[in-house]
Amino acid sequence: MASNVLQVRVDENLRAEAAAIYADLGIDLQTAVRIFLKRSVMVNGLPFSMTLGERQDTAAVAGIRAIQSMRESAEKAGLSEMSLDEINAEIAASRRERHTRKAGGAE
Repeated sequence: MASNVLQVRVDENLRAEAAAIYADLGIDLQTAVRIFLKRSVMVNGLPFSMTLGERQDTAAVAGIRAIQSMRESAEKAGLSEMSLDEINAEIAASRRERHTRKAGGAE
């Protein structure tokens, strides 16, 4: 596999601080960057969660928390790997069931 050079401009202090952390972990900065890129490909996104912390409870923070909560619930229920088609089928089935119950009660 061919290798390419990747150049990134980074503040000198940030680079030094990160390099020191990785040195303590027994790897160099280049290896850490390769790990980051490989993990990004593996998870098809950033290999860590992005949070706004506890600064303020904005709509964006509330939305992120809601998505995280739904993801955790789906994982606990074993539904985190459902496709969009499967999700839509579940919704349609639930609507049919609710409609059937309403129609049965109206008779």
